[in-house]
Amino acid sequence: MKTYKIIYILSLLLFVSCEKLLEVDVPENQIPNEAVFETVQTANAALSELYAGLWNSSPIAGDQSGTLLGSYTDDLTFYGTNSNSGLAEINLNQQTESNTTISTYWASAYRLIYLSNAIMEGTEKSVSISSADKERIIGEALLARSILFFYLQQLFGDIPIPTSTDYQLNQSLSRTPSATVLAQLKDDLAMSVTMLPDTYRSSERVIPNRKVAQLMLAKIYMLQSQWSQAENLLKLIVQNPMYQFENDITKVFLKSGNHIIWQLKPKNSGDPTKEVNIYYFINAAPSNYALSQNLTNVFTVNDKRKAQWTTAVTVGTNTWYRADKYKNRTNNANEYSIVFRLEEAYLLLAEVLTQQDKIVEALSYINATRQRAQLTALTMPISKQSLLNEILLENRKEFFTEMGHRFLDLKRLGRLNDLLITKPNWQNFHMLWPLPQKELLLNQNLNPQNSGY
Repeated sequence: MKTYKIIYILSLLLFVSCEKLLEVDVPENQIPNEAVFETVQTANAALSELYAGLWNSSPIAGDQSGTLLGSYTDDLTFYGTNSNSGLAEINLNQQTESNTTISTYWASAYRLIYLSNAIMEGTEKSVSISSADKERIIGEALLARSILFFYLQQLFGDIPIPTSTDYQLNQSLSRTPSATVLAQLKDDLAMSVTMLPDTYRSSERVIPNRKVAQLMLAKIYMLQSQWSQAENLLKLIVQNPMYQFENDITKVFLKSGNHIIWQLKPKNSGDPTKEVNIYYFINAAPSNYALSQNLTNVFTVNDKRKAQWTTAVTVGTNTWYRADKYKNRTNNANEYSIVFRLEEAYLLLAEVLTQQDKIVEALSYINATRQRAQLTALTMPISKQSLLNEILLENRKEFFTEMGHRFLDLKRLGRLNDLLITKPNWQNFHMLWPLPQKELLLNQNLNPQNSGY
């Protein structure tokens, strides 16, 4: 009963902060942090609420991570007719500061950042939780907050970085420059690495471990062109015996795979993943998202990923392709939404090795996914730039509709303006989204708006 009370109060905290994102009032019936976090069980309940929020509405939720950034780039086409959602404008690169979807994306992330801060503060103040448990609980919350800040920084650039639940401070925060945000993320993730164990708290890998923190830290190093540091971290992942490359392409999206680094569990037992519901259509034209023609054209005839992870839907003389990575629409017993999998560490490692001119070693990591898809292995001689091009293409074919990969990969490589070829409305300033108008009105310190909006 106590656990349910804690979850209720944490949910109330988030509800109160919905309308004024960084202007969070103290709930009248909030109980003291020392009571909320009086045992490991109640602290873990708070973390469970955080993970539920990540699954339900966050930059890594199945209906936000892959869809928004996939359609914003050139992997997805949006066919919906809801003129008030803002989704069509994102797909057409015509978003404005009043776009409701962008506002929701921002608000959802900051609500969970607030919850992460509440968990860290409450745990730190607890007098009954052991030091070892405190370290692990704070490490998990710090990792979740870092992931949220990472996506916000990639999409909005300079952002406010609230690190406490002090509503009087948070309501007037200014934006922190991107370089400083990345520096803080590096420090926070490095701390999380020291606080988390390699062993999973859940055998289903639905709670992140140290390797998740190391993967995120490697991504920050890559954004800072610190290739050798990223290489060291990525090798700790790919060489760890907990993880094994999945050679059967039909099993990549099953929840039991040893290639899974972290995944999110549906709300209720038997529920499908969000990806299944959002991408599914049959015997009719798509009314939501379909794979873009530009994406389907990059697959060669013999690439098994097109046959296994996409499905053609033909109506009359028209054919569309839907993403079909997750299969279970009802009575789902074997699929969770994968956030990170070993293949990502492989391709990131191939990239950092290539950046250091370690071409021969890099080939083995990109060839793993290529050969599983029945493509021929890349061989020497191959130039550094040609291999980077191949790695970018391999990421696209391997990770379409997953975690915003296409946008993040293009941005990391400084190639977002490649979209000028495939997206008629793309302009240079579209590398960032506009800050939500209502947030600028609530807090004048968030000005100025991003250039171009």
